[in-house]
Amino acid sequence: MDDTTNIVDLRGAMRQPTRMEDPGAPTAKAQPLIAFDRRELSAILNIYGRMVAAGEWRDYAIDWLRESAVFSIFRRASEMPLYRIEKHPKLRARQGAYAVVGTGGQILKRGHDLKQVLRVFDAKLIKAVEG
Repeated sequence: MDDTTNIVDLRGAMRQPTRMEDPGAPTAKAQPLIAFDRRELSAILNIYGRMVAAGEWRDYAIDWLRESAVFSIFRRASEMPLYRIEKHPKLRARQGAYAVVGTGGQILKRGHDLKQVLRVFDAKLIKAVEG
């Protein structure tokens, strides 16, 4: 039996074949994935929960990648994300590790403190509650 496998992701795109690893064999050190920690995820889900209660948002997705972590927010599951909250640790010394990105790819807010960056949603929340 061949020890390579083809993987098809949910979008139907083919990825390169990967070698299946033997659990007992020595392995090269895998590059870790970037993820949100508990404090960051709590702040994001706090905003997300308030917007869901206001009826503005309905679904989310979390992606952990090698370069960044992304929390995508959807109005409906079948649409493109309305917003993406991104964490790029390599940018923390320059522009800040956190960014809120809009539908068209425009960066709405960027900074070093996640709670400060998430304040971009405060005006949207006030509009949702009033309207």
